[in-house]
Amino acid sequence: MKKSIAVGLVIFLSGCTLWRFGGVEANTDITGSVESRCSINTDTAGYYGNPSAHTLSTTASDGGQEPIVRVDNSLANAFYVRLGHPTSFSSSPSLADSVAFTGAVTVVQVSDSGMDGYQNASTISNNVRQYALTVAGTTWFKITSQAVYGGGQSKPFPSGQYTAVVVAECIAQ
Repeated sequence: MKKSIAVGLVIFLSGCTLWRFGGVEANTDITGSVESRCSINTDTAGYYGNPSAHTLSTTASDGGQEPIVRVDNSLANAFYVRLGHPTSFSSSPSLADSVAFTGAVTVVQVSDSGMDGYQNASTISNNVRQYALTVAGTTWFKITSQAVYGGGQSKPFPSGQYTAVVVAECIAQ
């Protein structure tokens, strides 16, 4: 009797083990989507004026238009933004000599008075200025760019279309 109870118990426990480890498994995914809380938009497209044969400039007095980039940030202290004025043309006629680029990035408008210190608190490295977005809201940045052809000899630009790119990016802290 004890022997049949022991054998029955072993068979029962084996069955439980097989049932527990030999069953069908399924994985269930959990998905999600994260909307950006920092976005970059072009409010005003920029273009170069040609005030002299050897200069291209985005300033209005030179016949150009400075681009305005709008940064919308809905989460304070989570992002910083980097904006750089151009240092080369992304497309242009063939150029046999060097082009010297200068420019600047400046805050021109903010949606909250807490952002008034962004320009003074920003850091700059080469042509890129970085701003900590410490307040949720919208900030508008103006980018100026000037290109002088021919190094120190001031050669005239060849005729054609010239394009330079402003790089702007939101980066999570």
